[in-house]
Amino acid sequence: MLPESVDSILDWLAQTGLAGADEASLVRGFSQRCIAAGCLLSGGLVIIDTLHPLYEGRALIWEEDPGANFRDNEFQPIRNDDANWESWQRNPFFHMLRDGETYMRCRLVDGETLGYPQLEELRVAGQTDHLAVVHRLRDAPSVEDADGFYARWTTAAPQGFSDPDIDALKRLTTQLALALRLAAQTRLANTLVETYLGRDPGRRVLQGGIVRGRVEKISAVLWFSDLTGYTRLSEEVPWDQMISLLNDYAEAVIGSVHDAGGDVLKLIGDGVLAIFSGPDLKDASMAAMTAGRALGQKLRDLSDRRAAEGLPTANVHLGVHFGDVYYGNIGSPDRLDFTVVGPAVNEVSRIAAMCHSVDRRILCSSEFISLLPEEERTDFVSVGRFALRGVGSAKHLYTLDPAILQNR
Repeated sequence: MLPESVDSILDWLAQTGLAGADEASLVRGFSQRCIAAGCLLSGGLVIIDTLHPLYEGRALIWEEDPGANFRDNEFQPIRNDDANWESWQRNPFFHMLRDGETYMRCRLVDGETLGYPQLEELRVAGQTDHLAVVHRLRDAPSVEDADGFYARWTTAAPQGFSDPDIDALKRLTTQLALALRLAAQTRLANTLVETYLGRDPGRRVLQGGIVRGRVEKISAVLWFSDLTGYTRLSEEVPWDQMISLLNDYAEAVIGSVHDAGGDVLKLIGDGVLAIFSGPDLKDASMAAMTAGRALGQKLRDLSDRRAAEGLPTANVHLGVHFGDVYYGNIGSPDRLDFTVVGPAVNEVSRIAAMCHSVDRRILCSSEFISLLPEEERTDFVSVGRFALRGVGSAKHLYTLDPAILQNR
């Protein structure tokens, strides 16, 4: 590659990275521009470790062959007791990371595979040259805990890479690593903010909604659910099993809310606070109904599975309400929470708490029932008026007709 071509690709990486391009666009664009500049790439593998609740990192695989699909995969951590650990130990990247090497070139056309099975596979497949690049992103006491950026470029050109191409790829790959790290951290920020704050609050925060005291008044359907008999369960169930139980039931609740278009705002011990909102409040009420029905099925399936495995089971109490709330940033300058506050939030938690007193799994306020289409209201029956703790006026509460609930 000519120096001016290298400079052009460097400029493109800087501009595209700053513009917020994703990892796949960066790897595709980089590979295509290298080929256009005369570096005959035939394949590339890029891996970047990242902080994620579920995944160790992301692998992007590009091939020049038009018939090959671009692959973009997230992968699980590899630990020294995993089945894949032995294969990882035979990978050139492992040895480069362990030994602090940044570059490894193997002229496959000359049979230089250094005993690595992966390189022998590339040679047999017709690749003639190989360049691996490793940059540590975070030091750690052991190889399995270190975070890194890894890249592998190959060519099938008869004479392999030229020395100027190797020099250019080394320089360019470092800039690609920087752009990819920026893209990965941006994606990670989106994931973490939405995971810990909720989907809609996360979007609002990332769009600049971080000013303390900036709230808006909205009308929303409010959902509060918690585990039935949590105190008893926590005393009777071993804590390793209790954590599993909490996770299983939280997944059932949160999945039901999210699938129906709601937003989970808080996990409070075993409790879940969520809202359903939007321009059409009848749609919001029906979304809450959809979530409730889905939760019922998920709970039945979950209890069957856990009982079959000899694990403790539980049930969920659910309170549903409708009212005005203040939605936004509340807290101190150095510790904010994007949440909802207002009397309706207190009321929905008290409604859920009444489930135990009246022996009902679901209780809904008259305000929520009034939102529902007429044909949906017939599924509910009144359980009476109740004075709720900390609420100034009694609430008329409804539950699903027991005959209907039994069939769901």
